[in-house]
Amino acid sequence: MNILVTGAAGFIGSHIMRALAQKGFSVIGIDNINDYYDVRLKYARLAQCGISPHEAEWDSNIVSSASLENCKFIRMDIGDRDRMNRLFERYRFDKVVNLAAQAGVRYSISNPYSYMRSNLDGFLNILECCRHFEVRHLVFASSSSVYGMNHKVPFAEDDRTDTPVSLYAASKKSDELMAHCYSKLYGLRSTGLRYFTVYGPWGRPDMAPMLFAQAIIDDKPIKVFNHGDMLRDFTYIDDIVEGTMRIIMLEERETSSGVPHEIYNIGCSQPVKLMDFISTLENSFGKTAVKTYVDMQPGDVYRTYADVSKLSKATGYCPKTRLEEGIAKFAEWYLNTYVPLMRQPCDRKEKI
Repeated sequence: MNILVTGAAGFIGSHIMRALAQKGFSVIGIDNINDYYDVRLKYARLAQCGISPHEAEWDSNIVSSASLENCKFIRMDIGDRDRMNRLFERYRFDKVVNLAAQAGVRYSISNPYSYMRSNLDGFLNILECCRHFEVRHLVFASSSSVYGMNHKVPFAEDDRTDTPVSLYAASKKSDELMAHCYSKLYGLRSTGLRYFTVYGPWGRPDMAPMLFAQAIIDDKPIKVFNHGDMLRDFTYIDDIVEGTMRIIMLEERETSSGVPHEIYNIGCSQPVKLMDFISTLENSFGKTAVKTYVDMQPGDVYRTYADVSKLSKATGYCPKTRLEEGIAKFAEWYLNTYVPLMRQPCDRKEKI
C-alpha cells in the first residue's frame, strides 16, 4: 500500500511517517520546510526517520531513508499544483495523510496570506489530486480551534463550529467543508481529525511547553495569559499517533448521512488548568518559573475539552499518557536532545 504523508518534517507528521514505515507500508513524505520556526528542528525530525538532512534540503530530491525500508522524502510544497499532480501520477497513492498546514493561531493574525496559500490553496490541490488519481482514503488534520468560544463542554463533533476566533480556525473549518464537498460530489472518502493541544518530544517551539521550558531554564519570565485562568486538553504525542494510525487503518463503513466523510475529535479528554500545567513543568525541570500575568491574547480561547467517545467507539481509541508522565518524557528529551541541537550552528541555506 502506497501512502503519502504531507507535513512530514512537522511534529505530528514525522511521527506518523515513521509509524507507517515501521508497519511495512510504502511511505512518501513531503514538506516544504519553511522557516516559520528554526529548520534545524525539522531536519532533526527527518533524521530520526533515517532521512539525511543534507540530501533533504535540496528541492525535488527523492531521499530514501537509511533506517526505514520503503520510506522516502521529497522537499516540495503542496501549493505547487503541477508538482503535486506529477507526484500523484508517479506513485498512485492508496491513502493520503495531509498534515501540512501553516500552523499557529496567533501567527495568523499578522500573516494571514500564508494561511490561505497553504491551508486553502494547498488543501484544494490535495483534494483535486485525490479525486483525479482515485485515492481510497484522505485523512487530514483539522483543529480543536474550530470550536471557537463554545461554552458547552466537552466539545463534541456535532457542536456548532461557525464562530471561529482566528483565521487559522476559519481555514481549518474551511478544509472540513471542502472535504465534505468532495466526498459528496465525487465519493472521495475523507476523514478530518480535530487535534487538541499536542505536546511531547520533537514538538513545536512556538507552543507553550517549549516556550515555557526555555524560559524556565533561562530564568526568564513566561507569559501567563488570562492571568492563568485557562484550561487545555493537553494530549501526548504517542496518544495522537495511536489515534491517527487507527483512523488511517479503519475500514470504510456506512455513514449516517450517506456521504463518505467523517470528523473525529482526538484529544486526552482531561482538561488541565494552565497553572497546574506550569507546576508540572516546574517539577520536571526542577526550577520555579518566573511568571508574568497578562490578559488573553486575540485568537485564544478560554478552554478546550475533547469528547472522544465517537473516536473511541469507531476505533477503540483510549489515551493512556498521564500529564506527569508525558511532561517527564518531554523534559528528558528537551534537556538531552533539543538544547544541544539548538546550540549547533544553522548553516543551511536555500539552494538555487
